[in-house]
Amino acid sequence: MTVTEIGTSRRRKEDQRLITGRTRYTDNMVLPGMLHLAMVRSPYANATITAINIDEAKASPGVVMVITGKDIAEQQGSLPCAWPITPDQKGPPHPSLAVDRVSFAGEVVACIVARTAAAARDAVELVDVDYDELPVVLDLEDALTDGNLVHPELGTNLSATWVFDSGEAGTGGDAVKAIADGEVVIERTYHQQRLIPAFMEPRSTVVDPTGEQITMWSATQIPHILRLMLALTLSIPESKVRVIAPDVGGGFGGKLQVTPEEVITMLAARKTGKPCKYTETRSESLMAAHHGRAQVQKLKLSATRDGILTGLDVRLLADMGAYLGLVGPGVPILGAFMFPAIYKIPAYRFECKNLFTNKAWTDAYRGAGRPEATFAIERLMDDLAAELGMDPMELRRKNWITHEEFPFTTVCGLEYDSGNYEAATDKAMELFGYDELRAEQKARRESGDRVQLGLGISTFTEMCGLAPSRVLGSLDYGAGGWEYAQVRVLPTGNVEVVTGVSGHGQGHETAWSQIVADRLGVPFDNVEILHGDTQVAQKGMDTYGSRSLAVGGMAVVAAADKVIEKARTVAAHLLEANKDDIDFEAGRFSVKGTDQGMTLGEISLATFAAHNLPDGFEPSLDSDATFDPGNFSFPHGTHLAAMEIDTETGESTLRKYVCVDDIGNVVNPMIVEGQVHGGLVQGIAQALFEEAIHDESGTLVTGSFVDYLVPSAADLPSFTTDRTETPATSNVLGVKGVGEAGCIASTPAIVNGVIDALRHLGVTDMKMPCSPFRVWSTLQEAAVSGTSSGGVGDTPPVVQPTSPEQTGLNSSGSLPTGDVQ
Repeated sequence: MTVTEIGTSRRRKEDQRLITGRTRYTDNMVLPGMLHLAMVRSPYANATITAINIDEAKASPGVVMVITGKDIAEQQGSLPCAWPITPDQKGPPHPSLAVDRVSFAGEVVACIVARTAAAARDAVELVDVDYDELPVVLDLEDALTDGNLVHPELGTNLSATWVFDSGEAGTGGDAVKAIADGEVVIERTYHQQRLIPAFMEPRSTVVDPTGEQITMWSATQIPHILRLMLALTLSIPESKVRVIAPDVGGGFGGKLQVTPEEVITMLAARKTGKPCKYTETRSESLMAAHHGRAQVQKLKLSATRDGILTGLDVRLLADMGAYLGLVGPGVPILGAFMFPAIYKIPAYRFECKNLFTNKAWTDAYRGAGRPEATFAIERLMDDLAAELGMDPMELRRKNWITHEEFPFTTVCGLEYDSGNYEAATDKAMELFGYDELRAEQKARRESGDRVQLGLGISTFTEMCGLAPSRVLGSLDYGAGGWEYAQVRVLPTGNVEVVTGVSGHGQGHETAWSQIVADRLGVPFDNVEILHGDTQVAQKGMDTYGSRSLAVGGMAVVAAADKVIEKARTVAAHLLEANKDDIDFEAGRFSVKGTDQGMTLGEISLATFAAHNLPDGFEPSLDSDATFDPGNFSFPHGTHLAAMEIDTETGESTLRKYVCVDDIGNVVNPMIVEGQVHGGLVQGIAQALFEEAIHDESGTLVTGSFVDYLVPSAADLPSFTTDRTETPATSNVLGVKGVGEAGCIASTPAIVNGVIDALRHLGVTDMKMPCSPFRVWSTLQEAAVSGTSSGGVGDTPPVVQPTSPEQTGLNSSGSLPTGDVQ
């Protein structure tokens, strides 16, 4: 009996080495004669550098060299931005080492090169830098209107304005007119706070310049893109650069970057002629690695009185930080296509202004634009339901695309190929016990219970498989979205798979082995996956945007199918049959209607020997393929959260969370479950825990995990997860993508639950994170004013609690360790 690998929950191949410590992360690298780097960083968010005294640092024991920006001003180039969203986009040069000015607190102003890491760190304290501090731009509204400029040479803080109008594009009606004519119009402003990707492994880079090539090991998501950008930035022939991404301890978009430290380490290695290593501290990671989200969303939604949507207008202010990241300008644009979500909105307008501030630059963070859009539309739907006196789920049902209407072209011009929102929602509501919880909520309100219950809803879709090269080209993205793979059948019958995507926790080695084992009929354990090394996997577009399976996996399938066709030719020759009469099943080629046959392994050995091959046939079954899909894939789902809010202390407890996702066909259910759980925690963290906060001078005050609250397993309940399956039509496996789903859907579910619990008390909005103090403060404002616009939490409350215990906080104002929010 043939075992089908696809759909089987196999333990991940890679976990054995990861959990037993037999892996090699970049910081584990030790090369002969290796030097160590440490960075001197600016304490100021905006200042000119008037002098740098490095004499004492150079004389420090173990120090080999001190590098300043002026030392490498001609060699370092400018860090790349690969996504100019408009022809007139403004962006300053982005030096890896600041030369005469710094634009955010944490920018590198000097680099210590020493014989030991300790010696390098000690010498950092001996570099004396004189600064003339300048006014800072921190607030997005101020950035738009204030006379202070982050980069005076640009003459503005506005980098670019990008507009989509369905009326002008011919994909829908005039949104301005639709809203002006709307029977019911709601207008809201929501805030997406700054978040820090907070990956487990800090960024680390090792460069060895001693061979024929310069070899870089880096904790990166993008070895191929990094190789190309290093070559372009530093004017090195690309063939002379090799980049290796070994095992990488998480990324979440935070390692989708060409970093200053990678360039500095490369230059230090070239200047010294010796291997060099840099590994950031956790505080450096939080302060100077790129951040995510950071938007102000101004929205208008119109509808008829019976709840049919008629128009949506979105105006974004997006914080780029001090510089333009690799794909940072395009992150809000990805979200532009998702604001209409699963709804039949006939008219839509989107405008985004990308603005500079004196903070670390922003770029992709798990979901990259799509969580921000999903949050906005799902909050709007709840607010509109309240305005209409309608159950929020009933409002959604009135407006979503029904399963009979697929494929469906949205008001943005996207074609959703498949989906069934009704099935996912029905299953989720049954698992959740929606009607019973609504009855309990009503009883608690009527009794005036101190702990109120709120039900949060998020029905979402997302565009995954970031790839269609023509679409990316139409958006001025600097590259294509194709993916590459090669399948090699060894003489023994074992299989090597080379893939252009590289994993950092997703389980690629396991899933790809399952796909190939099924496709070629070979044992799962006989498949080896090779990735993350630009000299092994020569081509690729790397890992982000839930593209690994839907794009990279399809390249693997295409290459495997080519292997089968090559082997079929050899089989027909050896079995003395017509090629059309050769069947292939479960790893064996056979002549139709007979028991004559050969296994793939036997054919591989015969091909290797090359004693008896068809005339003109090259002695190899190895095949490569490049896959570029014609469309994105569109996972969807329904997420439901039951929130209990203590109205006296502000404590928010997630009592129950149910999600039913539709990600198309599933390769490995166990991996899917892990991806969903991880995504849920990150999305819930935005709603309840995490926020990057800067003081009035632009210094990050949440620069450690003492202050930047990342939830642990102890802070959250068990989740109830399930799936429905409507296969994608854009690829032969029918897969859609799952890496970002939980993170995209969970944030609005949680916040909608918090607001739903308190709406009858006058609370209509609240800035994230919904911490106990912010919930309590919002309730106090609502009690005094009779309503709350959600602007509280940044100013003192109307009434102060008498003790920390009264608010559920410890003396520092943060959540006590182990408390459940």
